[in-house]
Amino acid sequence: MVQKARREPAGADPDARAPYDPMPHGPAEVGVGPWPGEWPSGPGSERYDEHLLAEGDRRNVVDRYRYWTVEAIVADLDTRRHDFHVAIENWQHDFNIGTIVRTANAFLAREVHIVGNRRWNRRGAMVTDRYQHVRHHASVPDLADYLAERGAVLLGIDNLPGSRPVETLRLPRRVCLLFGQEGPGLSPSARDACDGTFSIAQFGSTRSMNASAAAAIAMHTWVRQHADLSGSWRG
Repeated sequence: MVQKARREPAGADPDARAPYDPMPHGPAEVGVGPWPGEWPSGPGSERYDEHLLAEGDRRNVVDRYRYWTVEAIVADLDTRRHDFHVAIENWQHDFNIGTIVRTANAFLAREVHIVGNRRWNRRGAMVTDRYQHVRHHASVPDLADYLAERGAVLLGIDNLPGSRPVETLRLPRRVCLLFGQEGPGLSPSARDACDGTFSIAQFGSTRSMNASAAAAIAMHTWVRQHADLSGSWRG
C-alpha cells in the first residue's frame, strides 16, 4: 500500500515545532554528538556522564538532560514529580504495562505500581522505567494500604455500572489511578479496594478501548486539572 504524503496547511512551516514541544529549537534528529570543547567542571559537573560526554548522547531525553547520568536525571525529576500515582494489575502479563509506564514518565507520575505478577514486559516502556519509580505489590489491598499511609485516594478506571464519567469528575490532587487487565478490566478485589471508579465516554460500537489509551486519557485529565502549565513544568 502506498502511503500518501501528509498535507500541511497553506503557509505552514514544515519544520515548526508544537508550542508544547520540550525541544522547540534545534535539529529534528534525536541526540547530540560528543561534547565540544572542554568538559564541564566545577559545581554541578558531577551530574555529567563521562561516557556520554566522549561518545555523544542519543537517548530519547529532553535537551535539559543531555549528557546527564541516569541517577542525576532521576534526582532532578524527583524535585518536581506530580502528586498522582499509576497502578496496573498484572495477572496475565499484560503487554500494555510498558506503554503505561512510558506515559506515566511523560506526565511525571510520582510512582508506578505493578500489582500481582512481579515480572512485566518492559519493551513498551522504551527505557523510561529507568527514570520512573516502579513498585511491586502482591495484591490490591497491599497497594491500598501503601497509598492510605501517603494520603492518596485510590480510583479505578473501568466502565462499570455506577462509574462516574471522567469528563465531569474533579480528580483529587493526591490520587492513584488503577487500571485493570486488557479485556477483563478491574478484578473483583480491585473494585472492592477502590474508593470509587470512573469511566471514559465512548460513542462507538466497541465495549472498551485499549488499556494504555485509557491510561493516557486519565493521566492527561489529571494534568489538565492540576499541573502547572505556566512554562516551568517542562523538562
